[in-house]
Amino acid sequence: MTRTILYFHGFASSPASAKIALLRPMLAPDVELITPDLNVPSFERLDWNAIVDYAKTFENYDVIAGSSMGALVALSIARPHIPLVLIAPALGIADRWRTMLPDGDPIPVFHHTRNEKVPVHRKFFEQMFRVRIDEHAPPSRVTVIMGRNDESVPYQLVEQTWNNWKPDLVEGSKFIEIAEGDHGLTAHAGLIARELRGFTT
Repeated sequence: MTRTILYFHGFASSPASAKIALLRPMLAPDVELITPDLNVPSFERLDWNAIVDYAKTFENYDVIAGSSMGALVALSIARPHIPLVLIAPALGIADRWRTMLPDGDPIPVFHHTRNEKVPVHRKFFEQMFRVRIDEHAPPSRVTVIMGRNDESVPYQLVEQTWNNWKPDLVEGSKFIEIAEGDHGLTAHAGLIARELRGFTT
C-alpha cells in the first residue's frame, strides 16, 4: 500500500526544490510525496492566510512535513495522530524578520528555483511578523531536523522553541541536530528520507 506525505516547501522555493527532487526517488515507490506550490496567489503577491487556506484543502495523507517556512504551514494544519517532520524549520524568527527587513515596497528576494531576484510586496512580511503558530507545541508527535550551521534560521532560536515545547510534546517526539548541516540540508537527504519513511511503516 502506498503511503503519502504532504510536504510543504520553504520560502522563495517551489515543488521543484533541490531537496524535494532528492527525496522523491529515495521514498519511491511505496511512499508518495504530495508537494503543493505555496506561492499563493503568486510569489510576488504572497498571502500567508491564502497559503494556509490552500494547505487545508489537502486530505488523506499519513505524515505532514515542512521545510523552513513550510514548517510553519505544517504546524498551522497539524492535527492529533498525524505525525510531523519539520526540516530546518523557521521557528521563533518572527521578531527577527521584523528587525532585518529592509525599507521599501516591494522587497527584492532571491527565488532559489527561479534563480533570480523577484519583488515581493511588503504586506507578506508584515503578515509573517504576526505568525505565532510556533509558540505552542504541536498536537501530534513531531521530529525536528536542524543543522547547526543553518545560515538562514539561527539554530539557537529553533533549539529555544523546542525547549519551550518540551513540557507539552507528544511522547516519541525528537530533535535531530546535524552538526555540519546548513539550511538546505541537501547533503543529508538520506537522513531526512529515513525519518520520513519511519512514520510510514
